[in-house]
Amino acid sequence: MINKNCFINIFRAKTRSLLTISAIAVGVFAVVLISTAGDAGRGEVTRTLEEMGINSIIIQNENVAITSNLSEDYIQTVANISGVERATPLMACINRTTLLDEQINSFTWGINADAREIISLEALHGRLITTGDMAGKSMVAVIEEEIALAAYGRSNVVGKTVRIYLNGMEHEFEIVGVAKSGISTLQSALSGLIPQFVYIPLTTMQMLTGRSGYDKLAVMVESELTDSGYASTATVIDAINDSLIAERGENSGVIVSNLLQQREGLENILATVTVVLSLIAGISLLVSGLTVMTTMLVSVGERKREIGIKKSIGARDFDIAKEFLWESVTLSATGSIIGAAAGLGVTAIGCRVVGIAFMLNPTPILAAIAVAVGLGGLFGAYPAIKAARLAPVDALRL
Repeated sequence: MINKNCFINIFRAKTRSLLTISAIAVGVFAVVLISTAGDAGRGEVTRTLEEMGINSIIIQNENVAITSNLSEDYIQTVANISGVERATPLMACINRTTLLDEQINSFTWGINADAREIISLEALHGRLITTGDMAGKSMVAVIEEEIALAAYGRSNVVGKTVRIYLNGMEHEFEIVGVAKSGISTLQSALSGLIPQFVYIPLTTMQMLTGRSGYDKLAVMVESELTDSGYASTATVIDAINDSLIAERGENSGVIVSNLLQQREGLENILATVTVVLSLIAGISLLVSGLTVMTTMLVSVGERKREIGIKKSIGARDFDIAKEFLWESVTLSATGSIIGAAAGLGVTAIGCRVVGIAFMLNPTPILAAIAVAVGLGGLFGAYPAIKAARLAPVDALRL
């Protein structure tokens, strides 16, 4: 049970107690802020990667200089493999896009109507690529919002035309949709480093580039396997590799990339960075522990006469030590709770401002509080023992 005298003694030296609580709060605040911000950032990166399609398997040419050697027959072979939910062909090239008088370095994707299942696309205005566009090899395009904003200062430019440079020529496309993709968050954060995306029908891109095959094949694995982690997709990858050997021989010229494994590797790196930064911030908890020790030593020096009186009327060494120990623990606990609450509040506000989801992981928060309180008790033990060992005669003489 908490000794009520510890509260009396804390309020007796309000300024010193407040400074001590503030020092502890700052240490816990730093740890909680870094850990919760790291969790929120890692969650946002994971969500973005999933929406980009970094939750699947990509089959592509081993030599980037070679294009279009993935055929319709091979797509069907992969689609029939156990554990594969769908296989979607893709074509891509980095080129120049001109909207109004604004020239933008872009990444043009040739997609079909199923691509939205793998690469998360949300139509902000108009529509996305349809099966009708594929069948008619239509000269239509879906552009990302940032391209429209750069040229027109507004996002809704449906019905306008855009010129896309393909195969050495500039071609005019009607804009049928303005979209936001899963990578939009990263594009905004890394402005200028990641090109904007333009989407046109896959058949139209084949026609304009003179190709008959595909550059890439995106394979979506059944959700039961991806939810279990990348190791569960190993059987699917082995089956794909076996199909490549059966169809093309040992030197197929095609590589299979497990993007789920790469995603989890990135998540592990981000988690490690968060832990390291949290440990560095935890050094401030040691400093706050020393602050508690200093505060309690000063308190012992100021209250020697009080200690002597208590001992002379029968107080035991244990009672004196317990009183000072409770005082140091109470200061630490109060500062820890305030610091944790402030860290969570600042992180929540920051997440709201930047538009990402706030994630609450109680483990690092409770660990920071426990460490701070434990250090408070540990560093407060020496002053408590020193107070308990004071002889009543010596204490009353002062």
